[in-house]
Amino acid sequence: MKNFQFYNPVRILFGKGQIASVAQQVPAGTKVLITYGGGSIKQNGVYEQVKAALQGFDTVEFGGIEANPHYETLMQAVELARTEKVDFILAVGGGSVVDGTKFIAAAVPFQGEDPWDILSKRAKVTSALPFGAVLTLPATGSEMNSGSVVTRVATKEKLAFSSPLTFPKFSILDPETCFTLPKRQIANGIADAFTHVLEQYLTYPVNTPLQDRQAEAVLLTLIEEAPKVLENPRDYDAMANFMWAATNALNGTLAAGVVTDWSTHYVAHELTALHGIDHARTLAIVLPAMLRYRRAGKLQKLVQYGQRVWNITAGTDEERAEVAVQATVRFFESLEIKTRLSDYEVGEETIRHIVQRFTERGVKNLGERADVQIADVEQILTLSL
Repeated sequence: MKNFQFYNPVRILFGKGQIASVAQQVPAGTKVLITYGGGSIKQNGVYEQVKAALQGFDTVEFGGIEANPHYETLMQAVELARTEKVDFILAVGGGSVVDGTKFIAAAVPFQGEDPWDILSKRAKVTSALPFGAVLTLPATGSEMNSGSVVTRVATKEKLAFSSPLTFPKFSILDPETCFTLPKRQIANGIADAFTHVLEQYLTYPVNTPLQDRQAEAVLLTLIEEAPKVLENPRDYDAMANFMWAATNALNGTLAAGVVTDWSTHYVAHELTALHGIDHARTLAIVLPAMLRYRRAGKLQKLVQYGQRVWNITAGTDEERAEVAVQATVRFFESLEIKTRLSDYEVGEETIRHIVQRFTERGVKNLGERADVQIADVEQILTLSL
């Protein structure tokens, strides 16, 4: 096991009726900015619950945060927060709203010339507004971590940042808020969480049996609950299990003491930035090719994954590894998620564009062994066609 530090200060309030607890979590006398997305919270009753919980607080609102939140939109929220002198932010929505709120929280007090530097130049976050979250879509784990991913439309860039100051103070997870989610969003959430686990698990062994089994537990839970929530999003127990699995997929526990990869995410972000493809679907495109191309370095964990998660026990190690990748592809496709670039009418021109971008940025040393170079990315994406 590798040396590690683990820190997660997020208070989780899980279950039915927990939105009413917001009033006890937000400091008294604070001015609250409520952030949300396209407005579905005003159709499913969540907005009314939040407003009732914040009765007595001075509130302002900012809606319209996109899936894959746009820097340009978030900067409008930053200006509103500064003008209104808000003290606290409450994100109400899925991972994109929470990610966007993290950036808003860091950008409001930012002293540099351009808050984009937080993402593009990794400018240190020295201060951030406190914020909480009411989660309405299980997927990213953003409700219990400090990471954020933001897209700048003008330059078609999708970049990430993280800071100890951008953990939510609390997150409310009420499975009933997810009952009206479209099937596509549920499928995306399952695939997103599943890939989060694999990025931390499918590397190489460092003698972490507890973390391995924790990762496998999340994967097995997602596999078992996926057909239930897709068939009936109002199945409270299934939605609760999915919701908590997605949170545990990226709250830091699975990464403690292990080596992690994240090259699939790094490459997949470019497909969203350039073509607007759903984040989860870009992961499903890149991951199978990534695993096949790098099979030799991941062989032991691929075999373990195949055996423990998919009950694959026959054949050579190389054969079992390939069957495990095939099982992963079938799982994505069972969610009605296509797994090839050609399924999204993306071809070699995009591969060349990504290679050019990575060359200009000086990208190198991706992956758990820091051995994935630009030429490898080109080959991986070519395998994804």
